[in-house]
Amino acid sequence: MGLIARISFVIISMCPGCFTGVIAQERFRDEIEETLRIQIMRDAGWALKQQPETITAYPASRSSGTIHDFYSEADYWWPDSTNLSGPYVQRDGLTNPANFTAHRLVMIRLSKIIGALASAYILTDNQQYVRHAMKHLNAWFADEKTKMNPSLLFAQAIVRKVSGRGIGIIDTIHLMEVAQGARVMSQSASADKAIIRATKKWFSHYLQWLTTHPYGVEEMNAKNNHGTCWVMQAAAFANLTHNTSILDLCRERYRTILLPTQMAEDGSFPLELSRTKPYGYSLFNLDAMVMICQILSDTENNLWQFDVNSRSIKRGCEFLYPYINDKNDWPFAKDVMYWENWPVAHPSLLFGAVQFGNKEWFNTWQRMDHAPQTPEVIRNLPVRNPLIWLETKNRAR
Repeated sequence: MGLIARISFVIISMCPGCFTGVIAQERFRDEIEETLRIQIMRDAGWALKQQPETITAYPASRSSGTIHDFYSEADYWWPDSTNLSGPYVQRDGLTNPANFTAHRLVMIRLSKIIGALASAYILTDNQQYVRHAMKHLNAWFADEKTKMNPSLLFAQAIVRKVSGRGIGIIDTIHLMEVAQGARVMSQSASADKAIIRATKKWFSHYLQWLTTHPYGVEEMNAKNNHGTCWVMQAAAFANLTHNTSILDLCRERYRTILLPTQMAEDGSFPLELSRTKPYGYSLFNLDAMVMICQILSDTENNLWQFDVNSRSIKRGCEFLYPYINDKNDWPFAKDVMYWENWPVAHPSLLFGAVQFGNKEWFNTWQRMDHAPQTPEVIRNLPVRNPLIWLETKNRAR
C-alpha cells in the first residue's frame, strides 16, 4: 500500500465513533494484506486471462425473456413425481441440480474477475488490472450486443408455475463486488470514463427498478435474509451511483426493520433458525447485516454502534462466533445439505474483528478457508474480496 494511501487510511480511521482507532486499524490492515496477498495475486493472474462473457452467451430455453434478461430457476423446486408434466413442487433446502443456473454462474464469474482485479490494483497500483476490468464492465453494462437488462423479471422462476419472482432479486448480490470494484478503480488513470459512466448508469437504472417494481418492493419487505440482502445490495449500488436518498432509506430500514424484527435479544435470527439450513442461513444473514454496517456507516451514521432493545450487530457477532470457531457446539438442528462445507472466512468475522478490535475473531478469520470451491458456499458468500471494501473510504470517489 502506497504512503499517500496509507496516510489517507489513517486519517479516515480517526473518524470518531466509527472505528476502533488508528493503531488497531493499521495493525489489522497489514495483517489482512499479508493473509490475502498470495491468493489475490493468484486470482488476479487468472482474471487477466479471462475474456468477457455475459448472460447473452447462455440462452435459456425456458425463459420468457430475451437473451439480455437474467434468468434463473428456484433452487428448491423439483418435478412432481405424481405429475411429471405439471408444475414443479417445493422440497425446501434441497437443491435441484438440473435447474438452470448458467446466468447465475456467469454473474458469479464476473464478480470473481472484478473482485480479483480491483484487489490486485489496490495492492500493486498496476494499471493492467484496471484496463482488463474495463473490458468486462463494457460487455456487461455498456455494449448493446452483450449487456444485461437492468431488471430481474425472470429470476428464480418455477417451471410451469411462474416465469419469475421477487425472491429472485437475491441472485444479484453477486453484483455487489462488481459495483464496489468499479468504484475502487473509477479514479484510476486507466479507467475508461465512458465505461464507468455506462456502468453507473446501468446500476442507477437497476436501483430504480429495485425500488419501484412490485418484485423489488416485495423483496424489500421480505422478513428474513431476503429483506436483509435487498438492503445490502441496494446500499452497495447506491454507493457507486451516489444515490443519497437510497443510502438513507437503507440506513432507516436497518435501524427500524432489519435489526429490531429479525434479531432476538440473544443475537440469534429466529427466522433463519427455523429453516432446514439454520446454520448456513444464520451465517448468511449475519454476513449481510455486517456488510450493511460496513457500507453505510459514516461520521453521521454509525450503524456498528447502533442498539435497539438490546439488539446490535455486535450482539449478533457475539452470538454466532462460538459456533463459527467450533461448529460442533452448534445447539440447533444441522443443515439438511452442505453442513460440512461451512464455515469459511466470513466477512462478519473480519469486519466485526476490525470494528470491535477483537483479535480472536480476526485469528479465526485468518485460519478459515478464503477460497471455497463449493458452488453453494460461493452462492451464499457474495463478499469474497474484503480488501476492496476496506479501501472504500480512501480510494473510491
